[in-house]
Amino acid sequence: MNRRPRRNRKSESIRNLVEETSLSVKDLIFPMFLVDGISKKIAIDSMPGIHRYSIDKMLGEIESCLNLGIQAFDIFPAYPDSLKDTIASESYNPETFYLKALREIKKQFPEVCLMSDVAMDPYSSDGHDGLVRDGKILNDETLEILARMSLAQADAGVDIIGPSDMMDGRVGYIRELLDESGFTDTSIMSYTAKYASAFYGPFRDALDSAPKFGDKKTYQMNPANSKEALIEGELDTDEGADFLMVKPALSYLDIIKLLNDRFSLPIAAYNVSGEYSMVKASVERGWIDNDRAMLEILLSMKRAGAKVILTYFAKEYAAYCKGG
Repeated sequence: MNRRPRRNRKSESIRNLVEETSLSVKDLIFPMFLVDGISKKIAIDSMPGIHRYSIDKMLGEIESCLNLGIQAFDIFPAYPDSLKDTIASESYNPETFYLKALREIKKQFPEVCLMSDVAMDPYSSDGHDGLVRDGKILNDETLEILARMSLAQADAGVDIIGPSDMMDGRVGYIRELLDESGFTDTSIMSYTAKYASAFYGPFRDALDSAPKFGDKKTYQMNPANSKEALIEGELDTDEGADFLMVKPALSYLDIIKLLNDRFSLPIAAYNVSGEYSMVKASVERGWIDNDRAMLEILLSMKRAGAKVILTYFAKEYAAYCKGG
Protein backbone atom coordinates (compact mmCIF):
# COMPACT_ATOMS: atom_id res chain seq x y z
CA MET A 1 0.00 0.00 0.00
CA ASN A 2 1.49 3.31 -1.09
CA ARG A 3 -0.96 5.36 0.94
CA ARG A 4 -1.50 4.71 4.64
CA PRO A 5 -3.53 7.52 6.28
CA ARG A 6 -2.80 6.00 9.69
CA ARG A 7 0.79 7.23 9.46
CA ASN A 8 -0.54 10.73 10.17
CA ARG A 9 -2.34 9.45 13.29
CA LYS A 10 0.45 7.44 14.89
CA SER A 11 1.36 9.92 17.65
CA GLU A 12 -0.17 12.91 19.37
CA SER A 13 2.55 15.20 18.07
CA ILE A 14 1.86 14.19 14.45
CA ARG A 15 -1.90 14.35 14.97
CA ASN A 16 -1.43 17.91 16.21
CA LEU A 17 0.60 18.81 13.14
CA VAL A 18 -2.14 17.74 10.72
CA GLU A 19 -5.13 18.91 12.75
CA GLU A 20 -7.47 20.75 10.37
CA THR A 21 -9.77 22.58 12.79
CA SER A 22 -8.72 24.67 15.76
CA LEU A 23 -10.84 26.01 18.59
CA SER A 24 -9.90 28.93 20.81
CA VAL A 25 -11.44 30.67 23.79
CA LYS A 26 -11.32 33.78 21.58
CA ASP A 27 -13.97 32.18 19.35
CA LEU A 28 -16.54 32.03 22.16
CA ILE A 29 -19.28 34.27 23.50
CA PHE A 30 -20.65 33.40 26.94
CA PRO A 31 -24.43 33.91 27.31
CA MET A 32 -25.40 35.05 30.82
CA PHE A 33 -28.70 35.69 32.59
CA LEU A 34 -29.41 38.87 34.54
CA VAL A 35 -32.03 39.48 37.26
CA ASP A 36 -32.88 42.61 39.19
CA GLY A 37 -31.71 43.00 42.77
CA ILE A 38 -28.58 42.59 44.86
CA SER A 39 -26.50 39.57 45.90
CA LYS A 40 -28.47 37.12 43.78
CA LYS A 41 -27.01 33.97 42.27
CA ILE A 42 -29.87 31.65 41.40
CA ALA A 43 -29.23 28.19 39.97
CA ILE A 44 -31.20 27.23 36.86
CA ASP A 45 -32.37 23.67 37.50
CA SER A 46 -32.70 22.79 33.82
CA MET A 47 -29.19 24.10 33.04
CA PRO A 48 -26.74 22.59 35.55
CA GLY A 49 -23.87 24.96 36.30
CA ILE A 50 -25.64 28.03 34.89
CA HIS A 51 -27.13 30.77 37.08
CA ARG A 52 -29.14 33.96 37.03
CA TYR A 53 -27.10 36.83 38.49
CA SER A 54 -27.88 40.24 39.88
CA ILE A 55 -25.50 42.85 38.50
CA ASP A 56 -23.12 42.84 41.49
CA LYS A 57 -22.69 39.07 41.23
CA MET A 58 -22.50 39.19 37.44
CA LEU A 59 -19.60 41.65 37.56
CA GLY A 60 -17.67 39.19 39.71
CA GLU A 61 -18.47 36.34 37.33
CA ILE A 62 -17.38 38.39 34.32
CA GLU A 63 -14.08 39.19 36.04
CA SER A 64 -13.43 35.49 36.67
CA CYS A 65 -14.23 34.74 33.03
CA LEU A 66 -11.86 37.46 31.84
CA ASN A 67 -9.11 35.86 33.92
CA LEU A 68 -9.73 32.67 31.95
CA GLY A 69 -9.48 34.49 28.63
CA ILE A 70 -13.18 34.89 27.77
CA GLN A 71 -13.63 38.32 26.20
CA ALA A 72 -17.23 38.36 24.93
CA PHE A 73 -20.55 38.13 26.79
CA ASP A 74 -24.19 38.09 25.70
CA ILE A 75 -26.50 39.29 28.48
CA PHE A 76 -30.15 38.19 28.65
CA PRO A 77 -32.56 39.78 31.14
CA ALA A 78 -35.16 37.89 33.19
CA TYR A 79 -38.07 40.24 33.91
CA PRO A 80 -40.92 39.70 36.38
CA ASP A 81 -44.45 39.66 35.00
CA SER A 82 -45.16 42.92 36.80
CA LEU A 83 -42.87 44.77 34.35
CA LYS A 84 -44.19 43.14 31.19
CA ASP A 85 -46.82 44.60 28.87
CA THR A 86 -48.10 44.05 25.34
CA ILE A 87 -45.70 46.58 23.75
CA ALA A 88 -42.52 45.67 25.70
CA SER A 89 -42.20 49.26 26.88
CA GLU A 90 -39.74 48.34 29.64
CA SER A 91 -37.20 47.34 26.99
CA TYR A 92 -36.39 50.96 26.16
CA ASN A 93 -36.94 52.51 29.58
CA PRO A 94 -33.52 54.13 30.25
CA GLU A 95 -33.85 53.34 33.97
CA THR A 96 -34.69 49.67 33.56
CA PHE A 97 -32.32 47.32 35.37
CA TYR A 98 -31.10 45.67 32.15
CA LEU A 99 -29.87 48.87 30.52
CA LYS A 100 -28.36 50.09 33.79
CA ALA A 101 -26.51 46.78 34.11
CA LEU A 102 -25.14 47.01 30.55
CA ARG A 103 -23.80 50.49 31.34
CA GLU A 104 -22.17 49.22 34.53
CA ILE A 105 -20.52 46.28 32.78
CA LYS A 106 -18.95 48.58 30.17
CA LYS A 107 -17.93 51.01 32.89
CA GLN A 108 -16.18 48.32 34.93
CA PHE A 109 -14.83 46.34 31.97
CA PRO A 110 -14.54 48.62 28.92
CA GLU A 111 -12.37 46.02 27.20
CA VAL A 112 -15.10 43.36 26.93
CA CYS A 113 -17.17 42.72 23.83
CA LEU A 114 -20.71 43.17 25.11
CA MET A 115 -23.63 41.71 23.19
CA SER A 116 -27.33 42.22 23.87
CA ASP A 117 -30.58 40.57 22.83
CA VAL A 118 -33.23 42.34 20.75
CA ALA A 119 -36.66 40.70 20.87
CA MET A 120 -39.91 41.46 22.61
CA ASP A 121 -40.39 38.15 24.45
CA PRO A 122 -38.46 38.96 27.68
CA TYR A 123 -40.59 42.10 28.13
CA SER A 124 -43.87 40.99 26.55
CA SER A 125 -46.92 39.88 28.52
CA ASP A 126 -47.73 37.71 25.49
CA GLY A 127 -44.34 35.97 25.49
CA HIS A 128 -43.86 36.42 21.76
CA ASP A 129 -40.99 38.05 19.87
CA GLY A 130 -43.36 40.42 18.07
CA LEU A 131 -46.36 42.59 18.73
CA VAL A 132 -49.57 40.57 19.08
CA ARG A 133 -52.97 41.72 17.85
CA ASP A 134 -56.03 39.50 17.55
CA GLY A 135 -53.84 36.44 18.00
CA LYS A 136 -51.46 37.35 15.16
CA ILE A 137 -47.81 38.41 15.32
CA LEU A 138 -47.52 41.72 13.47
CA ASN A 139 -44.31 42.18 11.53
CA ASP A 140 -44.01 45.81 10.45
CA GLU A 141 -45.52 47.22 13.64
CA THR A 142 -42.93 45.29 15.64
CA LEU A 143 -39.98 46.89 13.86
CA GLU A 144 -40.35 50.26 15.56
CA ILE A 145 -40.29 48.61 19.00
CA LEU A 146 -37.22 46.55 18.11
CA ALA A 147 -35.44 49.63 16.78
CA ARG A 148 -36.18 51.63 19.95
CA MET A 149 -34.89 48.72 22.00
CA SER A 150 -31.73 48.53 19.86
CA LEU A 151 -31.09 52.25 20.17
CA ALA A 152 -31.44 52.10 23.96
CA GLN A 153 -28.97 49.21 24.13
CA ALA A 154 -26.48 50.92 21.85
CA ASP A 155 -26.71 54.02 24.02
CA ALA A 156 -25.92 51.80 27.04
CA GLY A 157 -22.62 50.83 25.44
CA VAL A 158 -23.39 47.53 23.73
CA ASP A 159 -20.88 46.52 21.06
CA ILE A 160 -23.04 43.99 19.20
CA ILE A 161 -26.83 44.13 18.89
CA GLY A 162 -28.43 40.69 18.50
CA PRO A 163 -31.88 40.78 16.87
CA SER A 164 -33.33 37.35 17.72
CA ASP A 165 -36.94 38.03 16.75
CA MET A 166 -36.97 36.84 13.11
CA MET A 167 -39.22 39.65 11.91
CA ASP A 168 -38.77 40.49 8.21
CA GLY A 169 -36.77 43.66 7.56
CA ARG A 170 -35.64 44.26 11.11
CA VAL A 171 -31.90 44.37 10.35
CA GLY A 172 -32.29 47.20 7.85
CA TYR A 173 -34.74 49.07 10.09
CA ILE A 174 -32.39 48.83 13.08
CA ARG A 175 -29.29 49.68 11.01
CA GLU A 176 -30.90 52.83 9.66
CA LEU A 177 -31.95 54.09 13.09
CA LEU A 178 -28.56 53.31 14.65
CA ASP A 179 -26.74 55.14 11.86
CA GLU A 180 -29.05 58.13 11.99
CA SER A 181 -28.48 58.33 15.75
CA GLY A 182 -24.69 58.26 15.51
CA PHE A 183 -24.12 54.59 16.40
CA THR A 184 -22.42 53.66 13.14
CA ASP A 185 -19.86 51.53 15.00
CA THR A 186 -22.47 49.36 16.74
CA SER A 187 -22.47 45.94 15.09
CA ILE A 188 -25.47 43.74 14.31
CA MET A 189 -25.27 39.97 14.75
CA SER A 190 -28.48 38.88 13.11
CA TYR A 191 -30.20 35.67 14.12
CA THR A 192 -30.40 34.87 10.43
CA ALA A 193 -31.54 31.25 10.49
CA LYS A 194 -33.34 30.77 13.79
CA TYR A 195 -35.36 27.59 13.68
CA ALA A 196 -38.56 26.70 15.55
CA SER A 197 -36.70 24.20 17.70
CA ALA A 198 -37.39 21.82 20.58
CA PHE A 199 -34.01 22.75 22.07
CA TYR A 200 -35.00 26.13 23.58
CA GLY A 201 -36.86 24.81 26.64
CA PRO A 202 -34.22 25.39 29.35
CA PHE A 203 -33.58 28.94 28.07
CA ARG A 204 -37.27 29.75 28.37
CA ASP A 205 -37.18 28.38 31.92
CA ALA A 206 -34.26 30.69 32.69
CA LEU A 207 -36.12 33.77 31.46
CA ASP A 208 -39.72 32.68 32.04
CA SER A 209 -40.32 33.80 28.46
CA ALA A 210 -42.38 31.00 26.95
CA PRO A 211 -45.24 32.20 24.71
CA LYS A 212 -48.55 32.52 26.52
CA PHE A 213 -50.40 31.03 23.56
CA GLY A 214 -49.59 29.16 20.38
CA ASP A 215 -46.03 28.78 19.14
CA LYS A 216 -43.41 30.72 17.17
CA LYS A 217 -43.69 28.88 13.87
CA THR A 218 -45.01 31.86 11.89
CA TYR A 219 -41.70 33.66 12.34
CA GLN A 220 -39.07 31.10 13.34
CA MET A 221 -37.97 28.78 10.53
CA ASN A 222 -39.18 25.30 9.65
CA PRO A 223 -36.50 22.71 10.61
CA ALA A 224 -37.16 20.99 7.27
CA ASN A 225 -35.89 23.97 5.25
CA SER A 226 -32.36 24.90 4.18
CA LYS A 227 -32.77 27.01 1.02
CA GLU A 228 -34.85 29.42 3.08
CA ALA A 229 -31.70 30.12 5.14
CA LEU A 230 -30.03 31.43 1.98
CA ILE A 231 -32.91 33.87 1.44
CA GLU A 232 -32.58 35.10 5.03
CA GLY A 233 -28.80 35.34 4.71
CA GLU A 234 -29.01 37.40 1.52
CA LEU A 235 -31.56 39.77 3.04
CA ASP A 236 -29.59 40.27 6.26
CA THR A 237 -26.37 40.88 4.32
CA ASP A 238 -28.05 43.44 2.08
CA GLU A 239 -29.66 45.16 5.07
CA GLY A 240 -26.34 45.69 6.86
CA ALA A 241 -25.72 42.77 9.21
CA ASP A 242 -22.14 42.27 10.39
CA PHE A 243 -22.54 38.61 11.43
CA LEU A 244 -25.00 35.89 10.38
CA MET A 245 -26.10 33.48 13.10
CA VAL A 246 -27.52 29.97 12.94
CA LYS A 247 -29.58 28.80 15.93
CA PRO A 248 -29.58 26.04 17.14
CA ALA A 249 -26.23 24.67 16.07
CA LEU A 250 -25.95 20.90 16.49
CA SER A 251 -28.94 19.89 14.39
CA TYR A 252 -28.11 22.60 11.83
CA LEU A 253 -24.43 22.09 11.06
CA ASP A 254 -25.39 21.82 7.39
CA ILE A 255 -26.92 25.31 7.59
CA ILE A 256 -23.75 26.71 9.16
CA LYS A 257 -21.74 25.28 6.26
CA LEU A 258 -24.30 26.47 3.72
CA LEU A 259 -24.11 30.08 4.94
CA ASN A 260 -20.33 29.97 5.35
CA ASP A 261 -19.88 28.71 1.78
CA ARG A 262 -22.22 31.36 0.35
CA PHE A 263 -21.50 34.55 2.33
CA SER A 264 -18.32 36.41 3.23
CA LEU A 265 -19.65 37.65 6.58
CA PRO A 266 -18.51 35.74 9.69
CA ILE A 267 -20.96 33.00 10.67
CA ALA A 268 -21.99 32.56 14.31
CA ALA A 269 -23.50 29.41 15.81
CA TYR A 270 -25.61 29.36 18.97
CA ASN A 271 -24.98 26.18 20.98
CA VAL A 272 -28.36 26.50 22.68
CA SER A 273 -29.64 25.58 26.12
CA GLY A 274 -31.19 22.24 25.17
CA GLU A 275 -27.97 21.11 23.51
CA TYR A 276 -26.06 22.05 26.65
CA SER A 277 -28.55 20.49 29.05
CA MET A 278 -28.84 17.14 27.28
CA VAL A 279 -25.07 16.75 27.63
CA LYS A 280 -25.23 17.64 31.32
CA ALA A 281 -28.12 15.21 31.92
CA SER A 282 -26.15 12.40 30.27
CA VAL A 283 -23.02 13.29 32.24
CA GLU A 284 -24.99 13.16 35.52
CA ARG A 285 -26.06 9.60 34.63
CA GLY A 286 -22.53 8.57 33.76
CA TRP A 287 -23.40 7.89 30.13
CA ILE A 288 -20.85 10.20 28.49
CA ASP A 289 -17.67 12.07 29.41
CA ASN A 290 -18.31 15.81 29.87
CA ASP A 291 -15.05 17.19 28.52
CA ARG A 292 -14.84 14.91 25.50
CA ALA A 293 -18.45 15.65 24.55
CA MET A 294 -17.96 19.40 25.02
CA LEU A 295 -14.85 19.46 22.84
CA GLU A 296 -16.42 17.33 20.11
CA ILE A 297 -19.55 19.48 19.97
CA LEU A 298 -17.68 22.79 19.81
CA LEU A 299 -15.21 21.46 17.24
CA SER A 300 -18.07 20.26 15.04
CA MET A 301 -19.41 23.82 14.86
CA LYS A 302 -16.00 25.25 13.96
CA ARG A 303 -15.49 22.48 11.39
CA ALA A 304 -18.84 23.31 9.80
CA GLY A 305 -17.70 26.92 9.33
CA ALA A 306 -18.70 28.87 12.44
CA LYS A 307 -16.27 31.68 13.23
CA VAL A 308 -18.07 32.58 16.45
CA ILE A 309 -19.81 30.24 18.92
CA LEU A 310 -22.23 31.32 21.62
CA THR A 311 -22.12 28.56 24.21
CA TYR A 312 -22.90 27.87 27.86
CA PHE A 313 -19.76 25.71 27.84
CA ALA A 314 -17.58 28.82 27.43
CA LYS A 315 -16.32 29.05 31.00
CA GLU A 316 -15.85 25.28 31.25
CA TYR A 317 -13.90 25.23 28.02
CA ALA A 318 -11.73 28.15 29.12
CA ALA A 319 -10.99 26.41 32.42
CA TYR A 320 -10.21 23.19 30.53
CA CYS A 321 -7.70 25.05 28.35
CA LYS A 322 -6.09 26.48 31.50
CA GLY A 323 -5.88 22.98 32.93
CA GLY A 324 -8.27 23.76 35.76
